Amino acid sequence: MSRIGKQPIVIPAKVKVEVKGQNVHVEGPKGKLNWELPKRTSLKVADGKIIVSREGEDAQAKALHGLSRALVNNMVKGVAEGFVKKLEIQGVGFKAAVTGKIVNLTLGFSHPINYNIPDQVKVTVEENTKLTIEGPDKMVVGKVASEIRSYYPPEPYKGKGVRYAGEHVVRKEGKTVQ
Repeated sequence: MSRIGKQPIVIPAKVKVEVKGQNVHVEGPKGKLNWELPKRTSLKVADGKIIVSREGEDAQAKALHGLSRALVNNMVKGVAEGFVKKLEIQGVGFKAAVTGKIVNLTLGFSHPINYNIPDQVKVTVEENTKLTIEGPDKMVVGKVASEIRSYYPPEPYKGKGVRYAGEHVVRKEGKTVQ
C-alpha cells in the first residue's frame, strides 16, 4: 500500500466535501475547489474523514493513489486555511504595487512589468518590496510566485532581484584588477 495514500484525511468543521463520480468538490471559508480523480482511484467520505483507494497493485496505480490523496489533502487544507507564499524584491529602485487585479513591477527594465492576478488569488504589497501571495489552491499560489520571481531571479554578484522570503542566494566574487 502507498504510505501516503492509505492515510485518511480529516475534514475540518467548516469544510464541505462532495463526490460525484470522479469529480471532487471541496468548499470552505477560503473558497471552492474542484478536481477530477484519475480513473484508477476512488474516494469515499465517511465519519468526517476522506479515504482514497485504488484499483490494482501495479506501480502506476500506487503512484496515482498517493498523488490523489496528496492533492485532495491540499484542497481540504486550502479551503480551510489557505496557502501563502512570500516574495522579497531587492535592488535600488526595484518595487512592486498592486492596482486592482494587476501587479505592477518595476525591476530595472526600460518598461514596467504588469502581471495579471488569477481568480481566487490575493496579492498584497508591504513597503513596496515585500509581496504576499495567498489563495486556496496550492498549485496556483506557487505558480504565481514562480512567475513573478522569473521576471528577475536573484543574480549572484549583487544579489538583486526577486526572491522567496528566506531564500539564500550564493554570492560570487567579482573580477579583480591586477
